[in-house]
Amino acid sequence: MTQKNKLLTLSSFNSQYLKHIWRDGFQDENPKWNAPYFNDYHAYPSFSQFEHSPITDYLLSNSCKCICLDGKGIGMVSKNWIDEVTRWLEIGIVIYNPIYWHGGIGSRVLKIWISEIFDQYPELEHIGLTTWSGNPRMIHLAQKLGFKKEAQIRKVRFYKEKYYDCMKYGILRDEWIN
Repeated sequence: MTQKNKLLTLSSFNSQYLKHIWRDGFQDENPKWNAPYFNDYHAYPSFSQFEHSPITDYLLSNSCKCICLDGKGIGMVSKNWIDEVTRWLEIGIVIYNPIYWHGGIGSRVLKIWISEIFDQYPELEHIGLTTWSGNPRMIHLAQKLGFKKEAQIRKVRFYKEKYYDCMKYGILRDEWIN
């Protein structure tokens, strides 16, 4: 069965999903996901340590949902207010295990997540997504979903002796077609 035929859902995190995420995303000293220029990654040798970490607190918050593929937690989506008063919200996505990359999961799940957010916040007119120029797959995904490039902040992400740009994308409610 291809990944496109598997059941893809967004669910609140539970202990089982947290164990999946810990195994795929937080045991390795050198993760392959996310924004590697941030120096805030911490590996957890045991699930117990991970379970009592700030990462787990965040995953269990109302800001996150677990990406589940046939009942297995494979990643997370997030929403974070840059400024709730001015209704400036950004989303994020991480699929921890590279075996799930390139199968269309990211676009499928972000379609669900963006629709859910627009439904949850009827007054919200804009959803933002920030990535870096070192992640062409995420840039392609944003464009594929109809996000427009709104800013490119040059040479502000330094990684492995090279500078990268910060890339900011956004979509308006009336542009969103799911």
